[in-house]
Amino acid sequence: MTSALVLDPTLLAAVLASLLPFVSFLLIMVFTREFQRLSAGLSIAAVTLSLICALFLLGRHWHLQSAIQYTGRWLVSGDISIPFGFLLDSTSLLMLALVAGISFLVQIYSLGYMAGDTGFARYYAFMSLFAWAMMSLTISPTMLQLYIFWELVGLSSYLLIGFWYEKFSATEAGKKAFVMTRLGDVAFFLGLLLVLVYLGNLNVLEINNSEVTVRMPPGAITISALLIFGGIIGKSAQFPLLTWLPDAMEGPTPVSALLHSATMVAAGVYLFARLFPFFSLSPTAMTVFLIIGSISMLLASTMAMVSRDIKQVWAYSTISQLGFMIMGLAAGSFFAGVFHLTTHAGFKALLFLCSGVFIHQFETNDMYEIGQYGGRRLKIPMICMIIAAAALSGLPPFSGFFSKEMILTALADLKNPLWLIAGLLGAFLTAYYAFRLIFIVLFPKEIETGQPPNHGAGHGHETYWVMAWPLIILAAITAILGFFQGSLENFFGGHQLASANQGGGQHIWLPFMALGLALVGVALAWMEFGRRGAKQLGFVEHIPSLNQLFADRWYIDRFYRRFLDIVIYGVISKLCTQNDNKVIDGSIHGLSKGMVETGRFVSFLHSGMVQYRLLVIFIVLVLVTLYFLF
Repeated sequence: MTSALVLDPTLLAAVLASLLPFVSFLLIMVFTREFQRLSAGLSIAAVTLSLICALFLLGRHWHLQSAIQYTGRWLVSGDISIPFGFLLDSTSLLMLALVAGISFLVQIYSLGYMAGDTGFARYYAFMSLFAWAMMSLTISPTMLQLYIFWELVGLSSYLLIGFWYEKFSATEAGKKAFVMTRLGDVAFFLGLLLVLVYLGNLNVLEINNSEVTVRMPPGAITISALLIFGGIIGKSAQFPLLTWLPDAMEGPTPVSALLHSATMVAAGVYLFARLFPFFSLSPTAMTVFLIIGSISMLLASTMAMVSRDIKQVWAYSTISQLGFMIMGLAAGSFFAGVFHLTTHAGFKALLFLCSGVFIHQFETNDMYEIGQYGGRRLKIPMICMIIAAAALSGLPPFSGFFSKEMILTALADLKNPLWLIAGLLGAFLTAYYAFRLIFIVLFPKEIETGQPPNHGAGHGHETYWVMAWPLIILAAITAILGFFQGSLENFFGGHQLASANQGGGQHIWLPFMALGLALVGVALAWMEFGRRGAKQLGFVEHIPSLNQLFADRWYIDRFYRRFLDIVIYGVISKLCTQNDNKVIDGSIHGLSKGMVETGRFVSFLHSGMVQYRLLVIFIVLVLVTLYFLF
């Protein structure tokens, strides 16, 4: 591969794109950690070069007809050879550019947001590690290599969520995210083992080959697909493992933007797209995926309707939109799911980064307080957040309108109308909770108090503009990306974009209905939170029991707490303790006591008394005599 690396610009670009952030991470942690500006410069330079390489690959292979794969031997044991390399196709090329682009903008933004933080250099080291893990995941040619970087993405997210480790809530959030995603990853690993048993390898192209049905029975395909989807549930925070993501907001806001838009949680949906042909072989599994995506989308939407924390609202929104992407993919439309993943990366990063400016300026996450302190006076983040919220709500001409319409069309092509009803309900709820937040910040109920406590400490004009430019770029992308739908469809033209589930019917009425429901959601939010004299209480908040249900996340965390206390700690932990005390410790204590007593007996025989020795000799002689005589 060394000679090919020099001669093949595609391979060289793939190596540099995936490797440079890791080199940056090593240099910062080993050599430059004491030099904050140099560390930030190394990290940004590395991700900039990665972005250039990713865009070069995307442009060079825009009309790619078949996948390009580079592999070389990594580990060899007997007859087993484990490869390592790169897989470049439409899916991986687009995702690589997406991750590199968002990582670049977030790192530029972080120069302002993290300015003055004592862990500035460590932050950039972890961001480089995160970028390396995610970019390497996207171009992995085998599921084993993908799984390795999948776990490294989990490690990176743990380090960044708990970045401010002095805060107990941050360390708890990091541990909760790490443990809950590991639960899904255990199922993911078991699914890979099942595939390996039947196919003998984990090459992505071979797993997605239609001939896999000859080597795997339908039941094995369904079970392995469901197990692998367990990893998607954990990583993309889908039901029932969805409660870790809102708590992950304890990390710095740029981390939330990166984690929610193009890296960790997006990795789950990317895995679905990566193995879409394999998953499509099992209609049963696809139906289960559709159910889980629908439940996650609706549950998270209801949670966002009552939250006061600006970052948690967007976190619930992420869970909901990821569920929406899974619905599109599970309905059989590959492009609808991937296109919404692409548009969502732009406007969700924009939402979090806009929120970060407010939080940095006013030192609070409470949307009501941000409104009272004069959040609307920050023109750039306010306008950009409105654009992003409109895209999230599916309002034209912003990118979310086009991608959501494609998913709803895929749902409309299904025989059961229940899925379309769920999608339309989700569109209404999304518009409602998104503009609830916008109107609370724009039109505060109480008179603006001017400045919050400690306002302005270290938040200069220069810092504001460092954070503002990435917002402007993302807002422009959000405004125009939807118009490139046709180009992206042509880019994916060599792939089987839809399964047989899609009837390809024309639903002329559907965009108007979806837009109408979104506008109804905006209007309802305006009536309750925006108009003059509004009490700024939602219709859900007038029903205390329902409000408590949504605010307490449908009691999912309470269920986990009771399950841990009763089953894990009350039964399993108690049995393990008893086994440790009675069986393990008891055996060791018994053995030790036996050795002590044996030693005492032997020492008694060696006390120097001649008669004891004569007695032993006599007994031995008697036994020998009896042996030979009888």
